[in-house]
Amino acid sequence: MKFSLEWLEYFLETDASVADIAAALNRIGHEVEGIEDPADKLEGFRVAKVLTAAKHPDADKLQVLTVDTGEGDPLQVVCGAPNARAGMKGVLGLPGAVVPANGMELRKSAIRGVESNGMMCSVRELELGEEHDGIIELPEDAPVGQTFAEYHDASPVFDVAITPNRPDCMGVQGIARDLAAAGLGTFKPVETSAIAASGECPVEIRTDDPEGCPAFYGRVIRGVDNTKPSPEWMQRRLIAAGQRPISALVDATNYLMLAFGRPAHVYDLAKLSGAVVARRAQTGEKVEALNEKTYTLDDTMTVIADDNGVHDIAGIMGGEHSGATETTTDVLLEIAYFDPTRIGVTGRKLGLASDARTRFERGVDPEFLDDGLAILTSLITKTCGGEPTEVVRAGQPPVTAQTIKFDPRLTERLGGLAVPQEEQRAILTSLDFTVGDDWTVTCPPRRHDIEGPADLVEEVVRIHGIDEVESKPLPRRPGVALPTATPLQQAERKLRRAAAARGLNEAITWSFLPTAEAEHFADGAELWVLDNPISEDMKAMRPSLIPGLLSAAKRNADRGADGARLFEIGRRYFRGKDGASDEKPTLGVVLSGEKTPRGWSNGKTAKFDAYDAKAEAMALLEAAGAPVGNLMVMGEAGDQFHPGQSATLRLGPKNVLARFGALHPNTLKAFDIDGPVMAAEIFLDAIPAKKGGGFARAAYSPPALQAITRDFAFLVPADLAAGDLVKAVRGADKKAIVDARVFDVFAGHGVPEGKKSVAVEVVLQPGDKSFTDEEIKAISDAIVKNAAKQGAELRG
Repeated sequence: MKFSLEWLEYFLETDASVADIAAALNRIGHEVEGIEDPADKLEGFRVAKVLTAAKHPDADKLQVLTVDTGEGDPLQVVCGAPNARAGMKGVLGLPGAVVPANGMELRKSAIRGVESNGMMCSVRELELGEEHDGIIELPEDAPVGQTFAEYHDASPVFDVAITPNRPDCMGVQGIARDLAAAGLGTFKPVETSAIAASGECPVEIRTDDPEGCPAFYGRVIRGVDNTKPSPEWMQRRLIAAGQRPISALVDATNYLMLAFGRPAHVYDLAKLSGAVVARRAQTGEKVEALNEKTYTLDDTMTVIADDNGVHDIAGIMGGEHSGATETTTDVLLEIAYFDPTRIGVTGRKLGLASDARTRFERGVDPEFLDDGLAILTSLITKTCGGEPTEVVRAGQPPVTAQTIKFDPRLTERLGGLAVPQEEQRAILTSLDFTVGDDWTVTCPPRRHDIEGPADLVEEVVRIHGIDEVESKPLPRRPGVALPTATPLQQAERKLRRAAAARGLNEAITWSFLPTAEAEHFADGAELWVLDNPISEDMKAMRPSLIPGLLSAAKRNADRGADGARLFEIGRRYFRGKDGASDEKPTLGVVLSGEKTPRGWSNGKTAKFDAYDAKAEAMALLEAAGAPVGNLMVMGEAGDQFHPGQSATLRLGPKNVLARFGALHPNTLKAFDIDGPVMAAEIFLDAIPAKKGGGFARAAYSPPALQAITRDFAFLVPADLAAGDLVKAVRGADKKAIVDARVFDVFAGHGVPEGKKSVAVEVVLQPGDKSFTDEEIKAISDAIVKNAAKQGAELRG
């Protein structure tokens, strides 16, 4: 929310500096996101008087002016504005000044052969409004030579983030009240005087939806003149708040909303027919809103309508065809209280946001109907003239005041501040709470955020100063602190270090995906789709970490990166059997682009292959504590992977710990990334927990005796996986055999067709005594016997 210092001082009598005000706002919970001083933009612009105006010798629409700047000799300026003439006063931009509207730096230049020393400026060029038909005309008493920033009384603008629980501060008046309570000045409430009414309101006003619109007030003003612009002071304040002045009538409603946090609406009476009613919409009804979009409504939404149909999506946006224009002479003013929940639901259904919705769905002041209507009436009649009628009041706003039994000792117990009771009473009173002698506190109806004593403690602490809360260390147990990380958290930390040590770069991607990308990796599982996503392109919770890493790899490639080695530890999301969200911890890896660059020793660049993905998966599983020596390599990695270049790693036939391999060309096409791309996904929830074990690792005890090796060459079926043979060999004697690995594979001359030769090196580790020849032979026979179960026979 933006507002100028000038506007704030209308409600707050203060001599505090801009820096002091900003510090106070931050201290009491209203974060200042920025401060902009328009005087900086207007540097180099000054009040000047046109002395002479003559036709340009080479351009019909240009004039050559001599301009008095208040110092030195007059300057020559070329100007194309039709209203430029001798004797007028305007705003001159000197060479070196930067035009706020377009960022152009003014320079001394020649225009059609005539020297020009700056530019006479229009309203739009200085971002003071939309008018651009001519240059600014200043009053006769404007002092020539004065800087325009000083003459215009440019006021610093605060940009403040208002938290959703403080709708009472979504108007400048509420901000001023909080600052006054914080000791930054004296609050100046706006006094509303009685409006002299001329007859009864000719329009029937009622509410047929008391749940959605408990109160609906209105009156007619006849004989308004909407051709005049709103007052300069009003336009200045609206522009500071980021609003574009539109017309006197519309500007008055915007001013009421920004100054007092109270949205209202003006209808052209000539465009209404019959009674004006707050009612439920009929399913299928349509309305064209002020944003020129048509919305289809349903019967859960509250609307403002007449005999001809809907004119207004209640509390959110008015209709296009009933708004006031320059030809409007009679208007109906509407000010109402709408149910915040209904407004929020309607806005989300329609995907429609507005300043009015922001305020109504958080809860406006239900007591401010009469005063708000009186202020709006006064603003309009002073600017546009007209005669107001009596007010019609339909329904009753929920103005029942909440009372809370408060114990001032809670402030120290909950807030950590020992604030004297009289100071607490003064703080609450300054915030418009009524405090009884027995500490029964009556809350103003606009404070929807106050629900109990703890909220009152918060009010006292933030105004007294939360910085005054003393920092105290928490008590600690004697000795070594107990570990607080869970086993899963410890495993994730270890995996991050292990992945980084292997040259992988950690990525953190969105947990949301476009629905099409999520379905591509769902593997038939039901997706968890959000009802209220941050974007329509990010609706589905990710069923895999690979899509996000693929998008990251593509972004790197699009920006010229030769290769990407990415990993991420996060959660996959599914809809559980009972309908609840099911989260599964996972580690994902994506390898794309160049594995090694071209060079004199290796020639061409090398690409990643499925074995690189397998190596990453095996290494990270080992770091996670998985029994990698017992893993089975099996297929069925998923449709997203290339069927001939992928596999799964399992403990037993059903427990899948990881999948790895080359991604399928269809997957690469769906994500618009060039291949080949390798990926691995480790399912951390599937890794079995370690049994037993204490805090300390067992002492390292090297074997007393040297290990021996034996080589075996087997003829095996050509389609037998070498891993299955190695597993059979290791199982021949789990105590004596500590390692086994393939060191040669051969097929061709001397090997029968349909067979291949696989050579395996076996490491035997003796225990407390050396192996005898008989023991070694027995182990060898067991190895050959186990290998035979896989269809292998020992080569002669």
